Amino acid sequence: MSQISKSHEMTLEESMLDMGRHARAASARLAAMTPAQRTSGLKAMADALESAESLILDANKRDMERAREKGLDDAMLDRLALNPGRIHAIAKAVRDIAALPDPVGQEIARWQVPSGLDIARVRTPLGVIGIIYESRPNVTADAAALCLRSGNAAILRAGSESLQSALAIATTLRSGLKGAGLPQDAIQLVNTTDRDAVGHMLSGLQGQIDVIVPRGGKGLVARVQKDARVPVIGHLEGLCHAYVDVDADADKAVSIVLNAKMRRTGICGALETLLINRSVAESLLPALAAPLREAGCELRGDEAARAILPDIKAATEEDWHAEYLAPILAIRIVDDLDAALDHIAHFGTGHTELIITENASTAERFLAQVDAGIVLHNASTQFADGGEFGMGAEIGIATGRIHARGPVGAEQLTIFKYVVRGTGQIRP
Repeated sequence: MSQISKSHEMTLEESMLDMGRHARAASARLAAMTPAQRTSGLKAMADALESAESLILDANKRDMERAREKGLDDAMLDRLALNPGRIHAIAKAVRDIAALPDPVGQEIARWQVPSGLDIARVRTPLGVIGIIYESRPNVTADAAALCLRSGNAAILRAGSESLQSALAIATTLRSGLKGAGLPQDAIQLVNTTDRDAVGHMLSGLQGQIDVIVPRGGKGLVARVQKDARVPVIGHLEGLCHAYVDVDADADKAVSIVLNAKMRRTGICGALETLLINRSVAESLLPALAAPLREAGCELRGDEAARAILPDIKAATEEDWHAEYLAPILAIRIVDDLDAALDHIAHFGTGHTELIITENASTAERFLAQVDAGIVLHNASTQFADGGEFGMGAEIGIATGRIHARGPVGAEQLTIFKYVVRGTGQIRP
């Protein structure tokens, strides 16, 4: 059931359809508003979040208690936990999004044709976006704010483990919209743990949902991509690689690899496989391994890596496919850049890939040839984040090839239309 449709006489299907109709009406109102009006709504949402800090923390406390009772691991608990600092960060992300240029109505291109027609390609909202996510409560605010910035209405479905936190945040955001004179129904959250609600969203709610964005684990995203009857923007895995080239700066390599793996191991931009050029492996691998081990990272290597570090675990074929989301790193020694490119092409998931080298031509070849949403040179894979890209926040990192790729921010939540201006032309 939605936050606006709580009638016990309505079935789940009826309630979801009602939510969709309210979202459609809100999306039409949003699209017709000025950028300044949408900005005022975003600022009001950020203010409301900080004013409701105690309410949100109380809800999060209930979620955390249940999560511990269910035996969720430390990584999941970290994703779920809120504190005053994190709430401030969530509000700041909303304000950052408010400060972004409003994409709605922007001209992407404009030209004239021999007939004299003036043609413009103009950004327009997608409409109603369904967002299905798991344990991160901040996604509630990030997704809602990005949708509002791009003139879209959002139907949000949080995971059961974060439902109380998500409800508190969504209720707060809606109150901010109301105070700013914007339609509350631009943000709705599905207030049930019934899994059938996801199925209704994937059906498109009889044409009321235009796009689905899943954000969560492999199982969630796979189900969405398999069952959705509307377009999906999402990614299955973030199996990120770093290739340490023969011309890598040793100090940079040590610092970047440690940060890429261990800053936060549970995010999709965390490094999972390290590839090292054979010519520098013997001298550089021990230097790379020492701080990783000190930070608590388990290392698994191929035969060549274990010849240099005999006490590490042997990597299996499964390790090259693994998105650990944990302090574990697979290591493979490769002959050259071509071998690294081959490995990434075979095992990569199109998320984020990194080369560490001081050779500009080698770096440019890597950046040009690797097929991924994000490719990096001499910078941690943990920068794979919409906020770090200047987008304020992101709904996720898209790895597909249709519509959006890489961090999905407000601009990526728009489509375009052609605006054609004539002076009376007819076609012969």
